[in-house]
Amino acid sequence: MKVRASLRALKLKEGSIVVRRHGKTFVINKKNPKWKARQG
Repeated sequence: MKVRASLRALKLKEGSIVVRRHGKTFVINKKNPKWKARQG
């Protein structure tokens, strides 16, 4: 999982879901798990 300053590019990918947990923003992609990332 990458920690990124901006998740905008990742959230536009097909199959991406933006989730907020414990004050952090995560992008989860079941189709392509290499696009998993968090911010914060």
